[in-house]
Amino acid sequence: MKTSETNSYPKTIRLRIWGCWAAIVLMTAYMVVLVELGGGDSRVMTKTALLVTRLLYFGGVIYLGVRIHRNNKLLRDRLLLRERREAERDERTRFLHDKSGGLPMDVFLVLAAAVVFGTGLFNMAAFYTAFGLLCAAIALKAGTYLYFDRKY
Repeated sequence: MKTSETNSYPKTIRLRIWGCWAAIVLMTAYMVVLVELGGGDSRVMTKTALLVTRLLYFGGVIYLGVRIHRNNKLLRDRLLLRERREAERDERTRFLHDKSGGLPMDVFLVLAAAVVFGTGLFNMAAFYTAFGLLCAAIALKAGTYLYFDRKY
């Protein structure tokens, strides 16, 4: 293994940690702006919208916190770091990710979740439309991933 590869992976992990913190800050700013614009009125929101928006926000923050913790743990333990680097290089894992939509689908899912959160605070018709699209996209990604996982 080249020394440049050995040194660049910890930098990648540090960049991921920074990205997770930035995502938490952006999520919080997004939530504050939407609430300041008058969103989140419990008289307008349905119970489903209230539950989904809470799950998206707090679930996202918890998920990012766990990712930060795991990445910090990787930086402290060289053996775990080496194992994780090899797991990310696995061709089958990359193949399955690419066949199930890859990076464009991942970006779409994040953007769709942000739209579902935003519309859930303001307009129930738009919320249910966006929520349906998000559920369909998740089902498509999971379905294609499972299909190619069993096929190859």
